[in-house]
Amino acid sequence: MLFLVDESTGKMLAALLADSGHDVVFAGDVMPSASDEEVLAKAESEGRILVSDDKDFGELTVRLRKPATGFILIRTLTTNPKTRFGILARLLQELDVRGKIVVVKEGRFRVRKL
Repeated sequence: MLFLVDESTGKMLAALLADSGHDVVFAGDVMPSASDEEVLAKAESEGRILVSDDKDFGELTVRLRKPATGFILIRTLTTNPKTRFGILARLLQELDVRGKIVVVKEGRFRVRKL
């Protein structure tokens, strides 16, 4: 699966996703300090699922109806990349996230179609 990991979410999470076989771009490497709209537009133009812990992307995709291939919002209590990756790995086994907004919390996922 194709992912774009937001700069604020961390390069380590991007590396863990890539190491598990996904095609991953880390926003901090290709567009440091880009606006949320620019990051979302890049993800959409490349058919990538955006992974972030920034709620502003939810605002862009839901209220403002900006196009998105998919969006995973991580709202876990921990910021530990390995723990977050474990939660994402379980999510990706259970659900096709394309065309959806998925809010990830410890032990549960909330899914909404785009």
